Amino acid sequence: MDGGLARRGWLPCYVSGAVFAVCMAGTTLPTPLYSLYQDELGFSELTVTVVYAVYAFGVIGVLLLAGNASDAVGRRPVLLVGLGCAAASAVCFLGATALGWLFAGRLLSGLSAGLFTGAATAYVMELAPGKGSPRASLVATAANMGGLGCGPLLAGLLAQYAPWPLRLPFVGHLVLLAASAALLLGLPETVSRRRPLSTVRPQRPGLPPKVRAVFGPAALASFVGFALFGVFTSVSPAFLAQFLDVDNHAVSGLIVALAFFASIAGQAAVGRMGEARSLPLGCAGLLGGLTLLACALWWHLLPLVVLSALLGGAGQGLAFRAALAQVAAASPADHRAAVISSLFVVAYTGISLPVIGVGILSGHIGLQDAGLVFIACMAVLVACAGVYLLRRPGGVRV
Repeated sequence: MDGGLARRGWLPCYVSGAVFAVCMAGTTLPTPLYSLYQDELGFSELTVTVVYAVYAFGVIGVLLLAGNASDAVGRRPVLLVGLGCAAASAVCFLGATALGWLFAGRLLSGLSAGLFTGAATAYVMELAPGKGSPRASLVATAANMGGLGCGPLLAGLLAQYAPWPLRLPFVGHLVLLAASAALLLGLPETVSRRRPLSTVRPQRPGLPPKVRAVFGPAALASFVGFALFGVFTSVSPAFLAQFLDVDNHAVSGLIVALAFFASIAGQAAVGRMGEARSLPLGCAGLLGGLTLLACALWWHLLPLVVLSALLGGAGQGLAFRAALAQVAAASPADHRAAVISSLFVVAYTGISLPVIGVGILSGHIGLQDAGLVFIACMAVLVACAGVYLLRRPGGVRV
């Protein structure tokens, strides 16, 4: 079966992309359900943000401790373990009768995403004809962000229009995970020289001097882009319910999904615009998305929330794909993995710490004002990155 699939052109690449998407969908599946968990278990908005952020700590831990595991033991074993962690996460949410279950579920979800982020991206590209082609890169990007977008969309639809809103989404995900494991077992292994797991060593993030000028603005843009996604996927359903009277879980899930789908469009546009131009344009898109979100918070307008998701998501896609490409190109080959790990650590820090900050502030000054403080801080960071990119020697003309 391995040989048969290997001879089918792009099919193995697309199948591995589908497996990637299914795993990533599980990481955002709880997004439109947090309000239901709040009603059932009785916890604060701060707790929602901490539960959400635990996921990022799991991702960062895996990236640092075992981010290169698939290079040693092979792609499929690591991805199968990732699917197992995703299944364990779904079981935790299915049995969530206390807050501890949610923390465990989010941590396991983070472990699954950490295992998949590097290994699945490499696997998708290696299974494509002509390894590393732009088309293969786009498949990996679409699988990652598309899966993240499909999670809240699926959960929101099931929670709103089907029975058992806190059970059915995770049962459905378990079925998809089982099918994904079967598909994965039918794909060929792409690592020919495998080594024992004992040879895997923690990756220490590092920045050679020649990378630092490129890394600074790239890291800032990545931090802000992921922070914006963090707010959309943790507290935006609460804002929609409290200030816009949007209690429809499907609508909440759709708005979050739009940000991720817009990111796919932004990342796809990098190939046409070029990396040097895409990074400052992405910063501008992020700044525009933050501005629209601030206006939505101030005037309580749903259309501005939607526009913020679209523009901010597109800006994140432009900025992050360009940042990743520029940082990788500037890195010496023997330090490239460590530098890319550093960028992902910064990005996933962005998806966790600012969100917790919003949760803490919301308990003192309210969700609306906390959101405005967050937006102001992120706008300053991304504006600094954009100005530096435009004014540095050899800066691009946009």
